[in-house]
Amino acid sequence: MSSETTTAGRVRLRPATLADVPTLQAWDREPHVIACSSDRPDLEVAFDGIDWPEELAESSDVSFYRIAEVAHDGLWRPIGVMQICDPHLEPTHYWGEIEPNLRAMDIWIGDPGTLNMGYGTQMMTLALHDAFSDPKVTAVVIDPLNSNTDAIRFYQRMGFEVVGRRMFDEDDCLVHRLTREQWEART
Repeated sequence: MSSETTTAGRVRLRPATLADVPTLQAWDREPHVIACSSDRPDLEVAFDGIDWPEELAESSDVSFYRIAEVAHDGLWRPIGVMQICDPHLEPTHYWGEIEPNLRAMDIWIGDPGTLNMGYGTQMMTLALHDAFSDPKVTAVVIDPLNSNTDAIRFYQRMGFEVVGRRMFDEDDCLVHRLTREQWEART
């Protein structure tokens, strides 16, 4: 998986660093981020209060984060983040038994002022392009909450197809998949 910065249109993806921790922690307190991470409305922080310094320190070719940035007045500012992993090899085995040569992605816009502006589409397009630039990658899988109908519509517009519902711990998710063939037909 590439660690290079990629640019398309108004968005670029770059590796997340420890300097991004305060921004990530702030985004995890945004109601829209909490809502995409859990069906529990009582939470005050998304993703079970992820330890960002530890999470970023453990980044590798198997699992890593990308910060999405947009240019504004000649300066790049962060607006979102993506996690990309090889679900067959990542150490937590979150996806359980899953075939090799896949990528799994999570995407979220952290800055609420940049929602519904097309940045998510650009972020996902960049990440998919990067994933499928590896000739071994056969498909990308995602796992939005079954209740997150906005995310499901977004993924389906990107060409992902429903695989089925699946519980990940307490989370009721609707797993989707985009194959290399589907991606190439779209591009």
